[in-house]
Amino acid sequence: MKIVVLVVYFAVLIGIGLYCRKHATDVNGFVLGGRSVGPWLTAFAYGTSYFSAVVFVGYAGQFGWKYGIAATWAGIGNAVIGSLLAWVILGRRTRVMTQHFDSATMPQFFGERFQSKGLKIGASVIIFIFLIPYTASLYNGLSRLFGMAFHIDYSVCIVLMAVLTAIYVIAGGYMATAINDFIQGIIMLFGLVAVIAAVLMSKGGFMAALEGLAQVNDPAVTETPGIFASFFGPDPLNLLFVVLLTSLGTWGLPQMVQKFYAIKNEEAIKKGTIISTVFALVVSGGCYFLGGFGRLFSDQIDIAANGYDSVVPTMLSGLSPMLIALVVILVLSASMSTLSSLVMASSSTLTIDFLKDHFIKDMSEKSQVLLMRVLVVVFIAISSVMALIQYKSAITFIAQLMGVSWGALAGAFLAPFLYSLYAKWVTKAACWASFVFGSVLMVLNIFFRSSFPEMIQSPINCGVIAMLAGLVIVPAVSLFTKKPDGRLVEDAFRCYDKETTVAQKTALGK
Repeated sequence: MKIVVLVVYFAVLIGIGLYCRKHATDVNGFVLGGRSVGPWLTAFAYGTSYFSAVVFVGYAGQFGWKYGIAATWAGIGNAVIGSLLAWVILGRRTRVMTQHFDSATMPQFFGERFQSKGLKIGASVIIFIFLIPYTASLYNGLSRLFGMAFHIDYSVCIVLMAVLTAIYVIAGGYMATAINDFIQGIIMLFGLVAVIAAVLMSKGGFMAALEGLAQVNDPAVTETPGIFASFFGPDPLNLLFVVLLTSLGTWGLPQMVQKFYAIKNEEAIKKGTIISTVFALVVSGGCYFLGGFGRLFSDQIDIAANGYDSVVPTMLSGLSPMLIALVVILVLSASMSTLSSLVMASSSTLTIDFLKDHFIKDMSEKSQVLLMRVLVVVFIAISSVMALIQYKSAITFIAQLMGVSWGALAGAFLAPFLYSLYAKWVTKAACWASFVFGSVLMVLNIFFRSSFPEMIQSPINCGVIAMLAGLVIVPAVSLFTKKPDGRLVEDAFRCYDKETTVAQKTALGK
């Protein structure tokens, strides 16, 4: 039954990819779906790109174990800050200004906004360096689940996921990704609700599970009784850093922001805001809520030996075969949707912002689309090889770099992108300062972590510092550096103030 369900699921994904070939004949169609994607598809594409196996297996298990039921705050933060506020503050302005510049990627936006090839190249390099290892991380959460459900080698899982994602992305581009994300999002919504209900019922229901969690005591963490069932958990400050990185960080991630480029119109943005927020509340809130009960299974889990990634799979191992099949498809859906989003962002950035402008300047539309399809294969292959290397050896460097990538991207891009949409005074030098500070700080965190103050040795806490520092660095540097050309700025912002002539509805005055 599990194999039949998987085969049907894979067939649907590939069928949609082939169906959407007609939308992927030029750059605008392949990268942005012709800027005509509706609210439901865009909202689900945003949500499914947001939440992958990293969240469901890794973060939910790790933070649920550390903070108990209070880890649910991370999911609430993802819904309110990472979805609702992101759509309200970034959605419309991103859509309008990127169309004004005819930009399809974040580096292209910076290049046009400041008329700077240097910024465009710099942003491209940062994205290329940090998106690839982040892509490799998506495979990690699947290894234990596939082993538990099918008893097959993790290598088979990596290859299978990579090949299927490559087929539908190459065939149908962004539109195929968006439609498949919608289907995958539906699976994630209903699957997660069913899994949470089953796990709680296995412990006697919600109240019994909560009471059991209140009885858990870990002297290594705290002596306070009932702390893992409390409102803020044993470590509210570090929990706040988790909420900030996983929520505010999305504002600066290229693969997330790019969803706003493609949405159809302003009415779709309003609807998409609500849909995306509800989706995040159910999926992310549900993941962390589920992980918060992980310590109820502490008799079956050895964190020292197997790590935090073993928490959620252990919680699910006692479910019925049908529910386990649903979990595998749920996590596979979450990972494939994020993988497709990341490789689309990487291939379009490298083609449009790097190769086309600096090496193959007369590249036709057809050649650009072909090159992006080739690069999708290259990026998926690289990430697969990195995941296999990490699996087959004891190399931990790749895993560390994956953890740092989110902080580096958000730290580098969040502040300059946000301010550039709203403020006319932002300077090119300020963007460079944020680019360099965010990315270099996170790289230093990899190699010299022990030299950092204890509070920011964690990549999560360090990433939050990089983001918040950028919000100060950009206005501060802009204050003391050469002001942008007035005409250039006015041209950028006139897209928000276009005058429209309408028919007069009344001809007589009072």
